[in-house]
Amino acid sequence: MGWTAALTAVTAATSVAAARQASAAGKYNQAIQNRNAQVAEQEAEQIEKQKEFDIAKFDQQFAQLQGQTKTRILFSGAELSGSGLRILRQNAEQAEIEKDIIDYNAKIGQARKFEEANFSRMQGVVARNQARSAELGYYAQAGTSLLRGFGED
Repeated sequence: MGWTAALTAVTAATSVAAARQASAAGKYNQAIQNRNAQVAEQEAEQIEKQKEFDIAKFDQQFAQLQGQTKTRILFSGAELSGSGLRILRQNAEQAEIEKDIIDYNAKIGQARKFEEANFSRMQGVVARNQARSAELGYYAQAGTSLLRGFGED
């Protein structure tokens, strides 16, 4: 094997190795982005669980507040009618608004996490496609090198 042939073989082998490296890097980067997506989805699930906990805690605190309010109304000598009843109803209406706010905020947080997961997956696909493009380029380099090197003899 002559000097040119040896150089051609080394150049082609180097290009093939670079192609394999590009492929491995692309798969690795895609795997990282897919893992990031899974983490974001798990965080969205955690937001839902936190919302349920917050609402349960709020309901418990609200029940205590309503109980204390009833006790104060009755202790003052008033009956649970008229203004006393209006206070309890206003408290209940305000409580529903507060629970709706907790729910809305949780949904916004979840939507952001799901969007983050989708974006991570897209980044993974882009990384993999870029690696494939580089991989094909290196294989083309190897083929061109072989054609030139062995075509000259």
